[in-house]
Amino acid sequence: MTATRDDVLAALSRLTLPGGENLVSKDMIRALSVENGAIRFVIEAETPEAASRMDAVRRAAEDIVRRLPGVETASVVLTAHGAPAKPKDPPALKVGRHPTPQSGPAKVSGVDRILAIGSGKGGVGKSTVSSNLAVALAKAGRKVGLLDADIYGPSQPRMMGVNKRPGSPDGKTIIPLHAHGVTMMSLGLMMEEGKAVVWRGPMLMGALQQMLGQVQWGKLDVLIVDLPPGTGDVQLTLCQKAEVTGAIVVSTPQDVALLDARKAIDMFNSVRTPILGMIENMSSFQCPTCGSEHHIFGHGGVATEAERLGVPLLGALPIDLETRLAGDAGTPIAAGDGPMARAYGQLAQRLIDGGMA
Repeated sequence: MTATRDDVLAALSRLTLPGGENLVSKDMIRALSVENGAIRFVIEAETPEAASRMDAVRRAAEDIVRRLPGVETASVVLTAHGAPAKPKDPPALKVGRHPTPQSGPAKVSGVDRILAIGSGKGGVGKSTVSSNLAVALAKAGRKVGLLDADIYGPSQPRMMGVNKRPGSPDGKTIIPLHAHGVTMMSLGLMMEEGKAVVWRGPMLMGALQQMLGQVQWGKLDVLIVDLPPGTGDVQLTLCQKAEVTGAIVVSTPQDVALLDARKAIDMFNSVRTPILGMIENMSSFQCPTCGSEHHIFGHGGVATEAERLGVPLLGALPIDLETRLAGDAGTPIAAGDGPMARAYGQLAQRLIDGGMA
C-alpha cells in the first residue's frame, strides 16, 4: 500500500498548531508532490518572522508523513509571504571607495582557496548554484565562506536567510555573518533594502577590495565568490587583486547562454585564472504529473563546450520548484536531504576529491 495525496493531507491535519488549527485548515501546504515513495511539500507561513519560529512544526510534519505506508523519503521546506524585515542599525563603516594600489594578486588572510563562480549571462542560476554549493561543502565538513560580489544585484542575503547588518567594531574590520554552516558576506547586507547601488567602476573595485581584505573571514578551506554576470570590473578586480584558485562557469544548455559563457571563459583565460570546470544548470525538467523528462533549454550544450575546452563537466542540475522555493525562503535546498540536496552533495564531493575545495 502506498500513501496518496489525501493520506498526506489527512496526516498533516492531525498536527495541531497553537490556537487549535492545523496546517491543512489554515491552507499552509503548497507544492505537494507524492511520487515513487517520495513526498515533498512546502509550508507557507504568513510572515518571515512566523516562518522563523516554525522549524519544529516543519520537523514534526516531515516525521508524520515519513511514517505513512510506502514512504521512503520526505522533504519539507518552510517559506513565507512577503520579504524579511528590514535591518535597523547600520554598521559604523563606509563601503564603496576608490581602490587602493596593489603590486599584484594578494592572498586573502586565512583562506586556502578561492573559487570564482561566474557566468557570461544573467538568469542562469549562478547565485543559486553558489549558495547551494557552499552549503553542500559545509555539510561535507569543509570550512566555507560565501562572498556575494554581485554588487548591483545581491541575492545571497535572501537565499541564505540572513537580514542582519554586519558589525564593525572599529570602522575598519567587518564581522561576517553565519548561516547554514557558511560564513557569508554581501554588499546587500550593508545597504538599505531596495536601494540601488549607483556607482562607477572604481567604487565597485574598492568595495570588492574591502570585502576581501577587511572582512574577518577566519580560517577557511574555501571561499566561494558569487560573481555578477558578464566580464566587467568586479571580475577583473577579483582575478587581478586576489589569488584565485580557479573559476567555475555556470550556463544553461541554451545556445544564447553558451555564447556568453564562452566570453566569460575567454575573460578568465585572459587574466590567467584556471577554468576548473562547467556546470549545466536547468539541464532538464521532470514533469511531476507524468514523470517524463523535458529539455526546455536544449540538451548537452554545456557538456559539448566543456569537452571542447578540455575541462570537466562538474554537474548537470535540473529545473526544480523546490530549489526555487527553498532559495526564496532562505534555506538552500542543499541544507536538506532530498534529491537536489544529494545532487549538490555529489557536486561538492567531486570538488573535494579533485582538490578544488
